[in-house]
Amino acid sequence: MKALTIVPKQKGSLTVEDRPEPDADDRLLLVDGLAVGVCGTDKELVAGEYGSAPPGQERLVIGHESLGKVRHAPDGSGFAAGDLVVGVVRRPDPEPCGACARGQFDMCRNGRYTERGIKELDGYASQVWTVEPEYAVRLDPRLSGVGVLLEPTSVVAKAWEQVERIGARAWFEPRRLLVTGAGPIGLLAALLGVQRGLEVHVLDRVVDGPKPDLVAELGATYHNSGVDMAALAAEPDIVVEATGVGRVIYDAMAATAAYGIVCLTGVSSAGRSLTIDSGSINREIVMENDAVVGSVNANLGHYAAAADALVAADIGWLERLLTRRVPLAYFDDAFTAHEDDVKVVIRLDE
Repeated sequence: MKALTIVPKQKGSLTVEDRPEPDADDRLLLVDGLAVGVCGTDKELVAGEYGSAPPGQERLVIGHESLGKVRHAPDGSGFAAGDLVVGVVRRPDPEPCGACARGQFDMCRNGRYTERGIKELDGYASQVWTVEPEYAVRLDPRLSGVGVLLEPTSVVAKAWEQVERIGARAWFEPRRLLVTGAGPIGLLAALLGVQRGLEVHVLDRVVDGPKPDLVAELGATYHNSGVDMAALAAEPDIVVEATGVGRVIYDAMAATAAYGIVCLTGVSSAGRSLTIDSGSINREIVMENDAVVGSVNANLGHYAAAADALVAADIGWLERLLTRRVPLAYFDDAFTAHEDDVKVVIRLDE
């Protein structure tokens, strides 16, 4: 079989290599890979910024946004041949912290977790892979063309859970949402906002291409005039920040209505500095009982919530979110940005 691999922390090491197929196992699902998504994390891994191979190996199979079809399932696993599945990314640490021991490995306290395709475990960018049944999620067959979106949707489902839990500290009936950034995470956050009955506004810098149309098809409002103007129009109760851009983050903190919640999902690059009025931001957060929360990764409950959200969505809209499907043989093109990219996936079933 073919697999997409890197030497972690070595720029320019991305290649497709031949590897032996894993054997059927009485403990693991044997899965034929259909597709993997490409996200910012994958690009950073390919750029050599971080990552670690499994112990004793030089190379790491990348790919954490998976989609596959079960070839073989152990008796009693709850799965069957032909099931459409996604593999969960993170595994708890070997001596679980309190959160990992309670199934909340997305909230690991000591950092000793492992992650498929990122940290010490091979990922899903191979034509055949295995996964423990307890870390596999079955998808409705209707999602066969878009199921690779489950992992990023799980990240958004967790972000919404955090927002709703924080909101529940007092009376909370939000009406308006502002999403900053119309990449896959931002658009999926907008989708889940629409599903919650909110008036949704999305801010991005592009003026044409697929993003404004995808927002409009949700029944949401698209803005490209900066956080201040978007916030003036939206008066948001909730902001989901999905750019990781420093200036946008700080502007978002000042953009909410009273008792506002800002959920940060974008990861910023280190080493950049801004001149900000920290006193003014502090005053607004304190005097308005605002809250700012960071959110990353997802646990099994979030994957289940994400699967429900995707099934409830317009499948045609989800398909339009996947703007390029690149065969594995042309993997380099998947890591080369195109002007109208929203979500790029690599096909493994060529």
